[in-house]
Amino acid sequence: MFTRLQKPIVGLLSVGTKPVKGKKPFVSRLQTRSFANVETNTPRQQPTPSRQRGTPPSFDNANLMIRNGPVFNGKSFGAKSNVSGEAVFTTSLVGYPESLTDPSYRGQILVFTQPLIGNYGVPSSARDENGLLKYFESPNIQAVGVVVADVATNYSHWTAVESLSGWCAREGVPAITGVDTRAIVTYLREQGSTLAKITIGEEYDEEQDEAFVDPEQINLVRKVSTKQPFHVSSGTGDMHVALIDCGVKENILRSLVGRAHHFDGVFISNGPGDPTYCHETVHTLRTLFQTSQLPVFGICLGHQLVGLAAGARTTKLKYGNRAHNIPCLDLTTGRVHITSQNHGYAVDAQTLPPDFKEYFVNLNDSSNEGIIHKSRPIFSTQFHPEARGGPLDSSYLFDNYLESVKRYKDSQAILQPNRDNRPNPLLVDLLAKERVGVVPTLGMENMARANAASGANAQPGAMAAAAA
Repeated sequence: MFTRLQKPIVGLLSVGTKPVKGKKPFVSRLQTRSFANVETNTPRQQPTPSRQRGTPPSFDNANLMIRNGPVFNGKSFGAKSNVSGEAVFTTSLVGYPESLTDPSYRGQILVFTQPLIGNYGVPSSARDENGLLKYFESPNIQAVGVVVADVATNYSHWTAVESLSGWCAREGVPAITGVDTRAIVTYLREQGSTLAKITIGEEYDEEQDEAFVDPEQINLVRKVSTKQPFHVSSGTGDMHVALIDCGVKENILRSLVGRAHHFDGVFISNGPGDPTYCHETVHTLRTLFQTSQLPVFGICLGHQLVGLAAGARTTKLKYGNRAHNIPCLDLTTGRVHITSQNHGYAVDAQTLPPDFKEYFVNLNDSSNEGIIHKSRPIFSTQFHPEARGGPLDSSYLFDNYLESVKRYKDSQAILQPNRDNRPNPLLVDLLAKERVGVVPTLGMENMARANAASGANAQPGAMAAAAA
């Protein structure tokens, strides 16, 4: 079972195992491709929008404007909405439904280097036996905008229920195609990740450059983490884990639910934005390290929070690592793993305290990819061992973690023979079974207005407990 809270509180969780003035456009043509239409005589059903925020698909002229940089002209294929965010790119070849719904992409305009996107459509919001989404990492698109070179207008896949264009429009997310993504990525690699805007059906005006909204000035974790505890039950397991929700992916929950052991432990999830916003969560973790022997495992943002709690510092990478094929070296075994990644910050390994050491290192840019305590069951990874989508080379880390929690629980059984860590059935019945109070992305400008109205200083980082 997994429970998630807005503040770091322990809960229970049950798991088993747009022409441009004065500027020459880079690209002015729109390329589309057609594929076999999806069958309509199947029982599959298009997901119902969670709220009325979408628009009809727009196919107007569109612009991708990079702040203090080039302007790329193309065509819209998503919602008719203007947005601002941080432009980042991913080199992943597949998995666009999972990437777009990953809470770690909140506030970002996602550029796909893969030339053709949308050819296998968008699957339904079906759930598995544990109540987790089968094909998405969260119920809604988290990226504020989508940029592709060539969008498939028709799609073909047995799980598909709608097109990428229809999905983006329904979710209120603008998307642009017919742009030179190679030039965009080259610029971002040379200049680093930067602010950008997507405008639909409008002419670019340089005076609008000051209207860019920087997502780094917004507490993004607060936007994607649950506001109340919720519970995920496997039906086959009998273990518990406390999960600090910073925007956890569904497949992390699934990876924990799918491993049946007796255990007690703490897990810190992935999430978006600057880890230094989560100072209350860092304080909670630091207190945990000082007062408990519980096994701890962090992934992505969770890894950075473990590093901060240990006393290390974090740095912002030039353009981050977002791909499904990044090699990482395990410094304890000498083995290289191909990993799935999505992050713009990293732990500075040179600032680690003496009782921690590097666990993994990135073989592309030599950045830190993991840390481990020298004597206690505390470790974390910057990459995603659950890899949805991506390789599963490092999925064994979940097993390693659960083995450490099993050992901890066995030791507690000796010291406290009458200890019962099973969740209270009444509490389980009362808890929600999915995310609570998480507002879908409406664009960074809308998000900034919401922050001004509601106050942006509340602390993120929900802690949940899991039991399988």
